[in-house]
Amino acid sequence: MQNALSYDVKFVGGVGEARARLLTRELDIRTVGDLLYHIPYRYIDRRRIYSIGEVDESLESTLIQIRGRITGISYSGTGRKQRFMASVSDTSGSTELLWFQGIKWIEKRVEVGREYIIFGRPSFYRGTFNMIHPEIETVEQALSRKAESGFQGIYPSTEKLSHGIGTKAMSTIMTNAWQIAKDGIEETLPEAIRRRNALMPLREALYNIHFPQSPELLRQAQYRLKFDELLGVQLTIQSRRSARMARGDGFMMPRVGELFNGFYREKLPFPLTGAQQRVIKEIRSDMISGRQMNRLLQGDVGSGKTMVALMSMLLAVDNGYQACIMAPTEILARQHYAGMVRMTEGMPLNIGILTGSSRSRERREALEGAASGKIDILIGTHALIEDKVVFKQLGYVVIDEQHRFGVEQRARLWTKNERPPHVLVMTATPIPRTLAMTLYGDLDVSVIDELPPGRQPIRTYRYTDASRLKMFGFLREEIRKHRQVYIVYPLIKESEKMDYKDLHDGFESISRDFPLPEYRITVCHGKMKPEDKEAAMAQFKRGEADILIATSVIEVGVDVPNATVMVIESAERFGLSQLHQLRGRVGRGDGQSYCILMSGDKLSREARSRLDAMCQTNDGFQLAELDLKLRGAGDVHGTQQSGEAFDLRIANLAADTQIMQLTRDEAVALLAKDRTLSLPENSGLRRLKERYASHEKMDFSQIS
Repeated sequence: MQNALSYDVKFVGGVGEARARLLTRELDIRTVGDLLYHIPYRYIDRRRIYSIGEVDESLESTLIQIRGRITGISYSGTGRKQRFMASVSDTSGSTELLWFQGIKWIEKRVEVGREYIIFGRPSFYRGTFNMIHPEIETVEQALSRKAESGFQGIYPSTEKLSHGIGTKAMSTIMTNAWQIAKDGIEETLPEAIRRRNALMPLREALYNIHFPQSPELLRQAQYRLKFDELLGVQLTIQSRRSARMARGDGFMMPRVGELFNGFYREKLPFPLTGAQQRVIKEIRSDMISGRQMNRLLQGDVGSGKTMVALMSMLLAVDNGYQACIMAPTEILARQHYAGMVRMTEGMPLNIGILTGSSRSRERREALEGAASGKIDILIGTHALIEDKVVFKQLGYVVIDEQHRFGVEQRARLWTKNERPPHVLVMTATPIPRTLAMTLYGDLDVSVIDELPPGRQPIRTYRYTDASRLKMFGFLREEIRKHRQVYIVYPLIKESEKMDYKDLHDGFESISRDFPLPEYRITVCHGKMKPEDKEAAMAQFKRGEADILIATSVIEVGVDVPNATVMVIESAERFGLSQLHQLRGRVGRGDGQSYCILMSGDKLSREARSRLDAMCQTNDGFQLAELDLKLRGAGDVHGTQQSGEAFDLRIANLAADTQIMQLTRDEAVALLAKDRTLSLPENSGLRRLKERYASHEKMDFSQIS
């Protein structure tokens, strides 16, 4: 009977060829098993029937049931604009039912004087309640139809699917699918795991997720299926980690030589924080383990990740290997280059740079130096992954702001060797713990959770347009202290032209309030040529401009210690992570710094929560956790860059932290005893792992 789960969905009663094609195209549902794992996202209590009189605007757009007698029918309009109306009444009042489509079908099923159960969403026009396109059946039909449950699941759908398969039809299809599948459901979890975690059997869970017999059984079913899903994810991730740890193919780098020691004794611009020292020890431990390092370094803006990257690259060079660092933008790459050349001046170290706009001489020197081994550390952008870039002995790779690179882009760096180099991926975007356990579960994680001494917390305030003159006055005060100011405008991909105009309107406005030549203003945005952007940023860094007006192109990597004020216009249009990144462009010197969030008067609840959180804390990890709760995993991590690693059907990374930890612990323990899950008692777990591995959209953690 197990094969029943593999039956083509077209054989389920109520589906057929046309609906099967629709289900496959819209939801990738091909088999009875796929249908069974299409989980309702909420439930309607079909036992509850509202009287017409108690339906008010608080129920608008909520699926409800009423019971009433049809008292009259009428038509209006002609042709495609025709509509069919039915008046329905009960002892508490009356309302109108309206249909704009399927009129010939519905008019045959509506009989004046007969009593019906009506199911749909109430809508209100000038305070008057009506229902548009409700489902309708006679009381006799409703009583004769034996439902599996008094709770009706509402399933994820699409606009096209909802026209072909409505709520009632999907419920009927799911009931028929259950009859086919129920005897073919095999348990996935060993009895010991079920008992240890108080989990209901899988068959019972699947039944109650579609046809809840009580609210408590529904809760237990949801918990069991979340556990299965997250355990499948963790088995996939931890299997990869286990395989990597068993390989033993990493470059050995045991030597701590003159480059590292000389830099530490003579060149270090400030004492390392305890967190930086701890992370360097963790990296050093990886370098002498014999295993290839895959390490994620998290650290808030300004925490000193670049110093850790430089010192760990010096360890690689001390051992006779080359290192490289890949940055997402030319501004950041050249900043790294200038900073590292300056800090290592006078040392026997050759640092090169390669970007997309490198001139012919710079490009030639970089390519020849990398291939010959003359260059010890090569810094660059995406240009580093070009086929022309060949290293003599690449042993260590650093990826800065790694989430801005695609998996394939990153992977091309470690194919430049027969053996994979040690890899350090860095991010200043704090990653919530549950997200790190899924997106980066195969990586070892290091965290720099201290700021260098002398850094003061950035003070953050929210102003509206009514306070704009007050804000301008504050900017004047800071500039008179010989400080510098960023003013950032949003860049939203749906409306680049509008935002481009916003920036120039802002430039004109600032120019009026800060008339030249008293204040010097420069502009930087994504539509400028790379060399013009570089020139504008260089002008600001040299202190030749008091105000930099920019889009979020300056979000990452711009380091101007003298800049003390970040003004973010239309701050409600930014996500929390981006707001925090932008705020991190100030506070990099020893002076008090400020972030001013300019917003409209009317804000959504979510926008207000984001801006309030920014004003209350500078802790990037707290903000990341809140962002996860507000927006979900895909959006928090930037769906345009990364998407979600796994297609989770029921688990929620923001809400299910406890289950995630439980399943991670179970997966680690299971794989320690049976790395390939080949023991007979683990056959169900093997199927579970295969199911969720097949749902993986993108492998964020496999970087070697």
